Amino acid sequence: MSAIFNFCAGPAMLPQAVMQKAQQELLNWNDQGVSVMEISHRSKEFIALTQQAESNLRELMEIPDNYHVLFMHGGGRGQFSAVVNNFLGDNGKALYLIDGSWSKAAVEEAEKLAGKDNIDCINIVDTVAGKRQVSVPDLTQIDKDYRYVHYCPNETVDGIEIFESLNSPWPVIADMSSNILSRKIDVSQFGLIYAGAQKNIGPSGLSIVIVREDMLALPSLTQSSIMDYRLAVANDSMYNTPPTFAWYLAAEVFSWLKSVGGVAEMELRNIEKAKRLYQCIDQLDFYVSGVAPQNRSRMNVTFQLTNSELDSKFLAEAQAAGLVALKGHRMVGGMRASIYNAMPLEGVDALVKFMTDFAAKNA
Repeated sequence: MSAIFNFCAGPAMLPQAVMQKAQQELLNWNDQGVSVMEISHRSKEFIALTQQAESNLRELMEIPDNYHVLFMHGGGRGQFSAVVNNFLGDNGKALYLIDGSWSKAAVEEAEKLAGKDNIDCINIVDTVAGKRQVSVPDLTQIDKDYRYVHYCPNETVDGIEIFESLNSPWPVIADMSSNILSRKIDVSQFGLIYAGAQKNIGPSGLSIVIVREDMLALPSLTQSSIMDYRLAVANDSMYNTPPTFAWYLAAEVFSWLKSVGGVAEMELRNIEKAKRLYQCIDQLDFYVSGVAPQNRSRMNVTFQLTNSELDSKFLAEAQAAGLVALKGHRMVGGMRASIYNAMPLEGVDALVKFMTDFAAKNA
């Protein structure tokens, strides 16, 4: 069978070595004679898995000791609600920065739960010379008081990534669902980081929350126990039965990341993959990127064909060539190649070759 390269934005491809190991262990995990999906989440064997997973993630991201690491339900959207419910009690107000579709969705959820009067928004994307670019505001110049400022440093739909840090007098909360573990960050700059697992961590349904201890002292709204960060901390993320298979696969991804050189090595690989693909887009008149170079996502490369009537042909021939899931999000159209950690350089090279050949044949 020819190689298939999966450019899906999420659920996304997982490292081949991890999938092969999971396949080998599916019916007999850790010499238990049963699958990891069939054992108690409170067994000593599974507890050891969770402890190792947290230890590896802490090492990979250099997470300080005053942060809790939680493995929770609900994916990224679940955290849209959890953030508001955990921190905006007692008439708390929050500031949301909007740079794309997912940050807008977070605002909608926040306004629904806390009320529009308690949520302020700033659109931080401008269009300059036909290219979208981010203008990160100096938040210290805003004469208001917020419990937190929320933003999404990588917008999967729009192909926009923010690389600079926020200059904020309030705790920063970041939705890193699509770029966690893709490059080195200073965790101490954040009050909370959350990420749906289905892009760089594991299968959908699991979310990772990294929360600074002092954030848990903020007043909360009345909420469901399952999404209460304080209860999750007190119960080691096991207030109720967690998504055990997703947790197991996340643990294997963390181990794989360590084995290939950690986040620093991933960042080098991701820089090179994105560089090759964007060079192809920029050098061929056949394709165009609508994002300014300084804000082009390394994880989600969005582009359009200059002749959109060829979109269907491009997608069909790409699929036949083993390059799958390249159709852009329905809200923006065009193409999107998601090149998360698990995408090998060979996959990007195969896409670049296909794009070059397709342009030559259809010019």
